Parts: sequence; structure tokens; C-alpha cells
Amino acid sequence: MPEKTVPSLAAVLLAAGKGKRLKSKLPKVLQPVRGRPALWHVARAAMAARPGRLVVVVGHGAEQVEEAVRSWGLRPEPIFVRQGQPLGTGHAVGSAEEAVGRVAEVLVMAGDDPLVEGAHVRRLLGVHHRTKAAASILTTEVDIVEEPDLTPTQRAVREMSTLVYVFRRDDLFRALPLVGRDNRLREYYLPDVLGILMDKGERVSAVKGDFGGWAGVNSRATMAVVDRIMRERINARHMAKGVTILDPETTFIDVDVRIGPDTILHPLAFLEGESRIGSGAEIGPATRIIDSRIDDGAVVQFSVVRGSRIGPRATVGPYAHVRPGTVLKEGAKAGSFVEIKASEVGAGSKVPHLSYVGDARIGKGTNIGAGTVTVNYDGYRKHRTVIDDDVRIGSDTMLVAPINVGKGAVTGAGSTITKDVPAGSLAVERSEQRVVKGYRRRKDADTAARAKAGSGRSAGSKAKGKR
Repeated sequence: MPEKTVPSLAAVLLAAGKGKRLKSKLPKVLQPVRGRPALWHVARAAMAARPGRLVVVVGHGAEQVEEAVRSWGLRPEPIFVRQGQPLGTGHAVGSAEEAVGRVAEVLVMAGDDPLVEGAHVRRLLGVHHRTKAAASILTTEVDIVEEPDLTPTQRAVREMSTLVYVFRRDDLFRALPLVGRDNRLREYYLPDVLGILMDKGERVSAVKGDFGGWAGVNSRATMAVVDRIMRERINARHMAKGVTILDPETTFIDVDVRIGPDTILHPLAFLEGESRIGSGAEIGPATRIIDSRIDDGAVVQFSVVRGSRIGPRATVGPYAHVRPGTVLKEGAKAGSFVEIKASEVGAGSKVPHLSYVGDARIGKGTNIGAGTVTVNYDGYRKHRTVIDDDVRIGSDTMLVAPINVGKGAVTGAGSTITKDVPAGSLAVERSEQRVVKGYRRRKDADTAARAKAGSGRSAGSKAKGKR
């Protein structure tokens, strides 16, 4: 029988930390960084090494972490190892020995260091192979040093090791049992393996990487630093691809967002989730878009769009709320103080202002007057409104669903429409207007007389009081 091929590299991601300083119910490796958990960013960087095995060491919140990692569809399929009692990074790697298997090399990464990128990992591996080292480590310049066992002199040094290592497998697992716990936290530190290997005469290589002032997800303060650095990276990548960002410091783009060239992002643009923005669009200012598609040439300003599609050259805002399930076709408009939910607005149709459209389908070239409401909920169930092409809905119309308004129909302003409107018809629902002539003159005179009489009674009361 031919000998089974053994993968040359295993990636071990350390994801057992609790993150006490975060004061969060969410494990620290699942804390969000630009739309994805910190561990997702680490896993993506590890995949750049093309590992034959992927081992994730879990501890605090193990079930949550495992569920999240499985949902990412990583290949190779991750193997989970539970650390049990958390006794440091060296102990965590040691617990993964069996899962690692008989590989040649082991890549170790901290699950709470999302600023490490695939390029850093590939560079580290390249140096490791060229120098034929027993171990190689990635270092960087930092702004914040948080290690508890450092002396004041050591704290003044700005270059420090990240928790990104490559080891020859056998050297790693022979050295780990020699690591002691002579430190403040009484833990087994993985960096101590480097000293053990050098004492044995083995070569250890170091590669310096630029992380823009690196920090891990250890506290709310360092999370803010991580988010800023990640945001700067993402914004720079989009600008390099032809996106105009007028103020990068006030523009927030998640890692999975895609944007076409010649799109303009104004200050306070928030693009989140898996949003897709076409070419030549204009977003913001003060606009939030979540898991939505904005097509070429569309404009969205001072508005919120969730789970929706805004068609080519359509416009949204200012001050509109487009809720999940909404589709605005080419050239459609959702104007100021408009809310649309689970509805389709046809090509060239307009909902210009002060309206609510829910559970509706609007055809092409239709205009919805100000103050119109599709009354879609009867207290028990939602109902559909269907408005055909070239319809004119008068201002302040209540369309009580379920209802159909035919092609070319018109509704009178101020109407409550409860029955279907045939094509080309006018539907008006109002009580008969009553006109009372001379009302204002008589009302003003009556009011003045009452005021005078009241003043006289008040003066009489005061006179009686003086007697």
C-alpha cells in the first residue's frame, strides 16, 4: 500500500482567551472588527499559508466560537481542541499536539490579533524556509505595551513580538515540556520556546512587519485602536481602486463591502455587512447602508438602507428609511421622510416625501403624493397593496390593504381608499364639504363679547372686596 501523504503545514489558532478587561459576554476572539469577528481575520490570514490542517484551540465560550468558525466554510475543515484549564499560550499549543499530526511545520497565530494579514504570514514563511530556522517569529513596532512581566526598561522598547510563529514541528513539541511557569501569572508562555531552542544551538529568525501601531483585542481601548487601523487599511484599498472618499477619518467600511470605481463617499458614510456599491454612485453624507446593493449611479444621502436593492440612478433621501426586502428600480425615488418596507417601487416611480409604503408593489412611472400610507396591518396580519403603472396617488391618501389600484388611475387627496380602483378611474372618498358664510365675523364678535363680560365680572368682584 502506498504511504499516506502527510500535510507539510498545520495552522494552530489560539482562541481560548476570555478577555476579562472587555467585560463582555462575547468571547474576545468573536469581538467584531470592521464587520467580522477578530478570529475571522486571523483565519483568513492563516489561509494564505495553505495549511493542510487547521486546528482551533478553544476554551471560554467554546460552543460559540466553534459555531462561528464552522459557519465560515473554511477549508481544510477546522479541528477543535478544548484547552480546559487556561495555563497560557504554551499550554494551549501543547494541547493541540495530537490534532496537529505528523506535519513538518506548525504555524501558530493568536485568535485575537486581527491586524495580521496573509502577506505577513507568507513573508514569515519565506524567511523561515530560506534561513532553515527551527522557529521564526513576526515582530512589529507598537504604540501600546501591555505585557505584565516587563521591566520599565523593557517597556520602553517599541519593537515586540506578535503571537505569530512558524516552528519545525518536532522542535516545537520537544521544547514545550521544558517551558516553566516562573512568571507573575504562573502560565506557560510560548515565547519561552525560542530561548530554549537558541540555547540548544538552533536558529531562530525574526521578521518585522508594519501593522500601523499594532494592538490586540485585549480591552475596549485597544479595540478602538484595532478598528482605526483596520479602517485605514480598508479605506486605502478602496481609494487605490478608484473610489473617492472625501474624509477617510469619518468613513466606516466593513471588510466584506465591495465598491465600484468613481463612487463618491461623503463624510459619515457607514457601509456594513456584505453591501455592494456600484460604479459612479454617491453615498452620504450621514448615511448607513447594511447588507444592501446600491447600483451604478444611484444616490443615497442622509438615510438608512437595510437589506434592500437600490437600482441604477435611483435616489434615496434625504432622511429616508429603506427597510429589508425593498427594491427600487431604475430611476425610482424614495424622498425625504419616507419609509419603505418589503416593497417594490417600479422604474421612474416616485415616493417623494412624508409617506409610508409597506408590503406593496408599485409599477412604472407612478407618483405617490405626500402623506400617503399603505395601511398594511389589520392588527393580525399584513396585507398587500398593488399599484399599477402611471398611477397618481393624491396627497394624504390612505390605501387600506388588501387593495389594487389599476393602471393610469387617480386617487383624490385626503381619501381613504378601501376598494379596488379600476384602471383609468378616479377614486375619491370624502364627506361633503359644508360652507358656513359669515362664520369668522360672528365668531370673532362672540369671542370679544365673552372676554369683555368676563373682564366686567372680575372688576365687580374686586369692588365688593373693598367695601
